[in-house]
Amino acid sequence: MDELVEPFVELIRRAATDLPADVEAALRSARDQEEPGSAATGALEAILENVALARSHSTPVCQDTGTPIFYIHHPQGMSTRTLRAQIEEAVVEATRRAYLRPNAVDPLTGRNSGNNLGRGFPSFHFEEWEEDFLRVDLLLKGGGSENVSAQYKLPYAPLGAGRDLEGVRRVVLDAVYQAQGKGCAPGVLGVAVGADRGAGYTRAKEQLFRPLDDVNPVPELAALEERLLRECNELGVGPMGFGGKTTVLGVKIGAYHRLPASYFVTVAYMCWACRRARMEVRGEEVAHS
Repeated sequence: MDELVEPFVELIRRAATDLPADVEAALRSARDQEEPGSAATGALEAILENVALARSHSTPVCQDTGTPIFYIHHPQGMSTRTLRAQIEEAVVEATRRAYLRPNAVDPLTGRNSGNNLGRGFPSFHFEEWEEDFLRVDLLLKGGGSENVSAQYKLPYAPLGAGRDLEGVRRVVLDAVYQAQGKGCAPGVLGVAVGADRGAGYTRAKEQLFRPLDDVNPVPELAALEERLLRECNELGVGPMGFGGKTTVLGVKIGAYHRLPASYFVTVAYMCWACRRARMEVRGEEVAHS
C-alpha cells in the first residue's frame, strides 16, 4: 500500500466522469414516465446525453465537480497521515488532468488555490475498522445541491412537525419543496434523524452512498423512505424545476442517537449527478466500483 496515488486518481476520475449505473437507470426510468415532448422529458434527455458524452470522453459529468468528500475505512496500524497525503497528491493530479475543476476558494481573500487543496478541503472522514483491507468511498458534492441542503430542529412550529417520524416526513417534504429546481432536480436525499448539528450533515451524506434500489433494514425507516419518495414526486417540481412526475430519484434515511434536548433532521440534497465511487485495497490488489 506504499503507492496508491494513481489508484486514487482513478477513483476521482470514475466519480467525476461516470455516473453510477443505478443512478443512470433511475434517470432513464424517469424520462420514460414523463409526458412525451414535455420540458421534463427534454431536460432528462439532455441529462442522459450529457452522461453518455462524459463517460465516452472521460470529462466531468457536471461543470461543478463539487467538494471531494472522502469516507475512509482502514485497518488497524495503517497511517492516516500517509493516506491523506496520497489522496491530496491524487486530488492535485486529478485537477491537473481536468477531472476536477479548481474549487477550493479562501473565504477571506477570495483566492482559488488552483489545485483543490486548502484548509478543510477536500473533506476527510477516517474510521478504523476490524476488516483487514482499505475501503475509500468518494462523494463529489456540487454547490447547487449543497446550497439547498437543510437542517431542522424539531418541534418545528411552522409545519406543525413534532418529534416523531411524522415530523421528519413534514420537514423533508418542506426541504424538497423549498429547493424547487435550484438543486438541479431530480435529486437524491440523504437524511439523518438525530445526531448533533455537525454530525447530522456528515451522517446524512453517508446515506447518499446507498444504492437507490436497496431497502432500509429498519422497517419504520423503509416505509418512510418509500412514502417520501412517492410524496416528493407528487409535489410536481420536476426535473430542473420545469414541472413533471420526477422530483426525487431516491430517499435514504438513517437514525442516530441524540441528546434529550435536541432533535435534528438533516437533509443532504444531492443533484441528479449523484457522483459516488468506491475503491478497495486488499494486499496488492486494487478494485474500483
